[in-house]
Amino acid sequence: MNSLEQAEDLKAFERRLTEYIHCLQPATGRWRMLLIVVSVCTATGAWNWLIDPETQKLVLILGGRVKETGKKKVSFFTSLWNHPFFTISCITLIGLFFAGIHKRVVAPSIIAARCRTVLAEYNMSCDDTGKLILKPRPHVQ
Repeated sequence: MNSLEQAEDLKAFERRLTEYIHCLQPATGRWRMLLIVVSVCTATGAWNWLIDPETQKLVLILGGRVKETGKKKVSFFTSLWNHPFFTISCITLIGLFFAGIHKRVVAPSIIAARCRTVLAEYNMSCDDTGKLILKPRPHVQ
């Protein structure tokens, strides 16, 4: 294979890699927005759940004895039942992680990293957009 054919092959590979990474960007952006929205909902629900006076059990320690201040104890599951926004958003967040959202939000970076690993054997690399970076050949003495 002559150098002209090699250059054309490299250009075709670069075009295909940049096209593939570019096509992943819209879906990745949507997954990132979904993760941000569900995370904010979970954090907001957690804050409301934690500051709810019905959920809190106030205990005073007086002279080595524990004295409850008249508030009834609420079980963990009852507390979750009383806060459906937090419960649903937390279950949704856990479900998204089980579905692999942590991989989908960084998919272009994973593809670029794997390509870098393979291209390193040929004294090449690529950036996060898929553009090839040719490295100088090592000098053999």
